[in-house]
Amino acid sequence: MIAERRYHQDRDVALCVLEDITLLYHRASGQTHMVISPVPEILDALDKDAPATVAQVHARLEQGYDLGESGQAMVEIEAHLIGLVALGVVRRA
Repeated sequence: MIAERRYHQDRDVALCVLEDITLLYHRASGQTHMVISPVPEILDALDKDAPATVAQVHARLEQGYDLGESGQAMVEIEAHLIGLVALGVVRRA
């Protein structure tokens, strides 16, 4: 079940917001990634020290955004997290 996996931000990532685009610089790899919404919001909902489940990230995002049907929103959040893990800016706990 997707809600059981836990994720946290990598500590080696620096963020720079440029209007609608956010730059993610991964110090360990030296790579810079450009992302747009909802990725910055998902990263804001993650804690660098305390890993969070998809359900916890969803609950945090839901406080400020209309996410629609929760099951579909959690599937989409999980997909973004998997992509961020592949980039190295988020880690599974």
